[in-house]
Amino acid sequence: MLFKFFKFIIVGFSGLIVDFSITILLKEKLKIHRYIANSSGFIMAASTNYLFNRYWTFHSNNPKILTEYSTFLIISLIGLLINNFVIFLLEKKLHFYFAKFIAIMITSLWNFAANYYFNFSH
Repeated sequence: MLFKFFKFIIVGFSGLIVDFSITILLKEKLKIHRYIANSSGFIMAASTNYLFNRYWTFHSNNPKILTEYSTFLIISLIGLLINNFVIFLLEKKLHFYFAKFIAIMITSLWNFAANYYFNFSH
């Protein structure tokens, strides 16, 4: 499990780059509301992370890829709620992007545990 967590974190780091890139583009360049920008970045990162985690981290051969992807997205959406809540709590005291980084770290624990035990446990 520890090795899978390590791989999950590596995949998560690539997702972090996707997430921050999309968020910065939408929030800073296109002037879209910060929570919509944050949510968009998070969902794009979750989608790319699914593919990497399916094939590399968890070596899933589940033929029900749509079900597995849907479950991954549901877990990620719960993570998004956690993520936005943590940002909401922290951004008044910390810079938005530092609050976002902390939120990602907390959300990563949820995402790994839920995917490990519920989505990729077959």
